[in-house]
Amino acid sequence: MLKGKTVIVTGVGGGLGRECVEAALREGANVVMAARTKETLSAIENELGSERLTSLSADITDADACAELVSLARATFGRVDGLVQVAAYENAWGGLWDFKPDEWRTAYDTNVLGALTLIRPVATAMKEGGGGSIVLIGSQSQYIPQLPQAGYAASKGALLTTMYYLAHELGPSNIRCNMVVPSWMWGPPVQMLVDYNASTKNITKEEAINEIVGDFPLRRMTEDGEVADVAMFFTSDHAKAVTGQHLLVNSGEMFS
Repeated sequence: MLKGKTVIVTGVGGGLGRECVEAALREGANVVMAARTKETLSAIENELGSERLTSLSADITDADACAELVSLARATFGRVDGLVQVAAYENAWGGLWDFKPDEWRTAYDTNVLGALTLIRPVATAMKEGGGGSIVLIGSQSQYIPQLPQAGYAASKGALLTTMYYLAHELGPSNIRCNMVVPSWMWGPPVQMLVDYNASTKNITKEEAINEIVGDFPLRRMTEDGEVADVAMFFTSDHAKAVTGQHLLVNSGEMFS
């Protein structure tokens, strides 16, 4: 789906970010991956061993680092066609009585303002290249309480609203902007929670998972890689008439 395209993926670690890198490579893209930890990037780059892959240690809240990331993509592969913006700050816990204002500010600074800081140079490169696709990662927690992460959830809700405005503003330059919204997603963080619940409740791992997914239509938890696949669809020309949309990838989980 992505042969010949150059895609930037941020927030690359052991979960969704890495899955997006692998999915983009599998679909034929050139990939520039970014995260704050250089050692993590080097290990993944060495492991995947692709000539279509390069990396840069970058913080999306740093405008200079974002500009350098886009410059690397253009210098290495000639253009920027896609951005999958995974990087996020999740540790904004608590509700009205126990939230920590500094954590909420960090969530907004990273998840909303950081995304915009990166999108500026990305959109400039896409305009010069004739268009592109920006894919943001949301969270079903922006609609319903799942864990006591109100600050994180609120920042993702703000990012969704921002996406609508970006789609309107960038559309005339043939730049699309969409959001993938996962819910419970099987990867390292959820695996740790499941293991913890199984241990503290003295139940099996399968029982702990079923407590979460037992009422889902598909009776299972979505995997990181399945969310990455939807991000690749939005990035590809298969979605060339799709912008300003969000798609829940949640194994059919119902909520009201």
